[in-house]
Order: sequence, then structure tokens, then C-alpha cells
Amino acid sequence: MFRSLRWFLLTVLGVVSAVIFPPSVNDSVLIQGASVDGRNAPKLWVLIVAGSNGYYNYRHQSDAYHAYHIVKSHGVPESQIIIMHYDDIANNTENPTPGIVINHPNGSDVYNGIPKDYIRHTVTSKNFLNILSGNAKAMKKIGSGRVIESGPNDHVFVNFVDHGAPGLVAFPEDELSALDFMKTVMKMHKEKRYGKMLLYFEACESGSMFEGLLPKNISVFATTAANSDESSYACYFDNLRQTYLGDVYSVNWMEDTDNQNPADETIQTQYKVVKEETNTSHVQEFGDMQISKMFLAEFFGKKKAESFVPPPTASKTDAIPSEEVYLKLLQKKVEKSSSPEEKDFWIAKIEHSEKMRSFVMGIVQQIAATIASDLAHAMSLIRRRRSVKPDAYECLDEANKYFSKNCFSLAKNEFALFTAPRFFANACMDGISSERLTQIMEKLCTHQVMVGIN
Repeated sequence: MFRSLRWFLLTVLGVVSAVIFPPSVNDSVLIQGASVDGRNAPKLWVLIVAGSNGYYNYRHQSDAYHAYHIVKSHGVPESQIIIMHYDDIANNTENPTPGIVINHPNGSDVYNGIPKDYIRHTVTSKNFLNILSGNAKAMKKIGSGRVIESGPNDHVFVNFVDHGAPGLVAFPEDELSALDFMKTVMKMHKEKRYGKMLLYFEACESGSMFEGLLPKNISVFATTAANSDESSYACYFDNLRQTYLGDVYSVNWMEDTDNQNPADETIQTQYKVVKEETNTSHVQEFGDMQISKMFLAEFFGKKKAESFVPPPTASKTDAIPSEEVYLKLLQKKVEKSSSPEEKDFWIAKIEHSEKMRSFVMGIVQQIAATIASDLAHAMSLIRRRRSVKPDAYECLDEANKYFSKNCFSLAKNEFALFTAPRFFANACMDGISSERLTQIMEKLCTHQVMVGIN
């Protein structure tokens, strides 16, 4: 009798709720994972980071600006979106369209409406971790001072775009190690600073930020542009702007989102689409696979973007490894030169860059020669690409930090970033201790401070 009465009441309540809340409202409630009255609806928080500077790195900031407009257009309140960008490309003297930045060939301006929460020298790894973890006290009087104020029921989306290397990603002034990032995420989990977290990382060797490090049981899901031992790729070279407008992984996930209703596509579906379309590197996934079954709207916002017409599909056949972009752009300037003097100027730039690269490589080779059994072993340590083993991360972290502080700043010398961490990863996995590596560096790194070796 009681069971029959309970079934009757549940049926009636279900009919009433269907009348009171039409399908569109019910759908949005389900999307947000909330109770019917909405009081337990998770807030959506977004942190977007373009970690580079310099006009030749145009694509990183344009990727970040595009991402900002995506989440804003889908209903994430501006008060819950924070963006870190150096802000040096829109009005750069090299930009032929001052104040305008595009992320797609013949695309619309993505710079308009971008806030300046954290720009220039406030774009650092330390600030990033404090913003992500909600440390408002640490961010007081820095930039906008805004932080991610997420709680135990909230969803956090982090989109990072820049250069990377085994065990780290770069910022304009410093680097963020995989271990330091994981410590912050684990601390946030312990303190219940989020309900679910989604991470999209665009960087070379970005898989090394998570492989063997990100647990499957802390409600975090990550996808990366590349695995732990390969480059990510730039694309969409623009003849007018003389730079690359985007990165393959980033434009693939964003253009997919532009063409879909986030309420209809799951994270896993987008991952598979992006993985297939990104044929230049191996897109990876890590962490809690249950989160990948959620809809994009649960992180990007449930609102359908209004009156947006995606630009026509463009070819990415011009894609090149990020580590080759700097010299490639200089070579294109040589080709486009309108006078012998201008051509000679850019050729001199290339020759200087190659000379400085040789100096960096010379130091790395000397370190390798000191620990290697023979020349072949030394070259293998420098050139070999392989995933970082979990037990090598601590050694790699210490070696990277010492080299960046005492030899060449990895953040301010991109060629060093593209070479030294890979060597250290191989050395650490071959059993060379970080103590041994730092002893050698202490003897060899006696040159003056250098920056801009790209």
C-alpha cells in the first residue's frame, strides 16, 4: 500500500515538474548538474593563459582571445572569466592592423573586448598558481586582483597556450614545472576548491605536464596538444601580418566549438574530433575519464552563441613545429625584402640567431660530454625523444630550475627551452642525479646573463 502511494506521488510530481519546467529549462538544469531550484547549480569559472610575448608568438595570444570569446558567448559571466596575456601584439609596431588580432585567415577581430586582468610582467607562473587556487591575498594590488573563487560544487576550465618542454610550460618571465602545477591542483582538491576541473594545454611536450602525474580520482580531466616527447604545431601563416595566426590543436578545438552547440557535444566527442584533425602531433587525454562524458556546456556555458557565423574552413597544410617558427618567420622576411639592404638586415638576424643557438648548444654538449660514456651516448642524450618516466620528474625539475637560473633562462631563451630540458630528461632517466648535473653546470655556466636566444 505504502509503495503504491509513494509511486503515485512520484508520478504526480514528475508530471507537475514537466508542466512547470518546460524541456528547455529542464535541459539547462541537467546541463548544470543542479537541483530543480538551481540553488546547488555549480558556478563556471574560467582561467585562460597566453604564456608568451613577442610578435612572432602572435598565435598564442590570438588563441587565448578566441577562447575568451567562446566561453563569454556561451554564457559564462565576465566576472567568472580571468585572462592572463602579455598584451603586446595588438598594438605592436609590426602589426599592420593596429588594435586588431585574428585567429583565422580573414577572420574577425578577437582582441576587441578582452579585459586586462593580468598583462605584461604580471603574467607569471607564481601569479597563475595563486589565481587558480583562489589566493586573493597574494594577488592584492597585482593586476585586477581577481582570482578563481570556486567552491566544492563548481566547475573550473583552464586553457593554457604557450611553449613547453619536458616537465614544464613557459611564461614570459619564468616557467611552471609539472610538479609545482600538480602540487597546486592536489592542494585544491584537498581543500575542495572545485567540483570538477577541465584542462586544455597547448604546448610542446605538453603531455609531460600530466603523464604519470595526474591521478584519475581527483575529478580532473586534461587534454594536451602533444604527447610528452614531441612539438605542437603553429598554423595559418598570414602574408599580411607575416606571422602564424594560431596553433593546430587550439584552433581545432575552438573551431569545433564554434560549429557546435556545447549542450549537444561531450568533451570526449570533442577530444576525438580534435585528435583526428590534429595530424601534426598526438593529442592526449589524462585523468578522470568520467568527466570526459560530460557536455562541453558544463564548462563552457550552456547558452547558444548568438548570430555567430563561423569563418570558412581553412587549410592547415602550412603547419610547422613551434620550435621552428622563429627562424621560419625570419626566412620569410628575407624572401619578402624589397631592397638589398633590407634583405641583408634579415640575413644578419638569422646569422646572429644561429650563432647564439650554437653557443647554447655548445654548453649543453659540454654538460653531455662530461656525463656520457662516449660521443654517441652524448648525442643520444641530447637528441633522443621519449616520455618522462614518473621517477625521473624530481631530478628533471631540479635540473631544469638550476639551468634556467644559472645558465640560460628557459622562459627568455626559447632555443634553450627547446633543447636543454629534453637532455635533462634523458640524463635523469639514464640514472644521472640532479646533484651531478648541477655540479657540472656550476662549473660550465660562467657566462653573462643572456636573453632573446630564440
